[in-house]
Amino acid sequence: MEISNPRRILAVSLTESTEHLSRVIKDLSGTHPQPSNPQEPSSLAGVTHHLPLSTQYYTASVPVWLDVVSSPGEWADSFLAPEAKEVLDVLGGLLLVFNVGGSHASGSSSVAEGKAKTKEFISHVGRVVRQGLGGWEWDGVLLAVGVGDLSKGEEGEEEMDEWEDVCTEWGLEFVHVSGTAVKGEEGRNEFGERMGVARALEALQANDWGGGGGGEEGGEEFGGFVPREDEDLGEFDPESMDFGFDREDFVGLRKAIWSAGREDGMDVDGGEGSEVKKGGDEDEEMDDGDVQKLERIMLKLQAVRDRTAGMSEEQRKRIAKQAVGEVMKEL
Repeated sequence: MEISNPRRILAVSLTESTEHLSRVIKDLSGTHPQPSNPQEPSSLAGVTHHLPLSTQYYTASVPVWLDVVSSPGEWADSFLAPEAKEVLDVLGGLLLVFNVGGSHASGSSSVAEGKAKTKEFISHVGRVVRQGLGGWEWDGVLLAVGVGDLSKGEEGEEEMDEWEDVCTEWGLEFVHVSGTAVKGEEGRNEFGERMGVARALEALQANDWGGGGGGEEGGEEFGGFVPREDEDLGEFDPESMDFGFDREDFVGLRKAIWSAGREDGMDVDGGEGSEVKKGGDEDEEMDDGDVQKLERIMLKLQAVRDRTAGMSEEQRKRIAKQAVGEVMKEL
């Protein structure tokens, strides 16, 4: 099936990482993006490139909007402005490219400054993800591609974990691309999972570029996740859903739901402004208001599970823990 009008990808980097952005797009699509202004050959801002995707299920030529950022805060504010809503509405993917090797800086202080600026950039892109796209519940693909060579041994592993933590905090899957890696030679990790550009391409291919999800088939799968009125929530087994965390996390969530209900002045039926019943036991059966809250939480966690399906087990668990933490903060 050919997707005639696919959703778009927004690919961004800091101005000083333009070469990395160009390289990643070239490795993904097979061709270098061409500057729209010949007078500024190093700038890719405003360029539209096309990424050909082909699987056994579909073929598509996905437009990739390129942007380079000099002021991350102002950039994020512009994408969160009301007039940018139409742009965000047609996105199916966000690709953030950044430097992890510190090669653009000389001296330890400059490297530290470069790392701090990159982290700030990631946080502002993450702000657009959360506030503009819907965070964990968004049905697009979110990738953060770090380009460059890390240190050897344990120090390199610590650097990798640090970048993965930063990206995961903002809902982005971290993909490392070595500065000397050749496309097609990235190999696989110890779990047999693809790495580098191959993993980024795999994640993009697995996305829904037709913008569907509202059909009957999708509704069946989605509805099967939401508990029906005649279902017993006591039989719910989070471990069987392979979210990446265990039953204890849900015990904490349930307590948070009860606490939030009491603080909001809600009765056990979910009505606002009612007097909270005294002497309630947290182990009592959940009533309608609590069930509705739990359903919303489950839907959010379902979105996290779908998004992390192709990630490594370690990264999947890390993102799942982050999602649970966010839910509990909201409560």
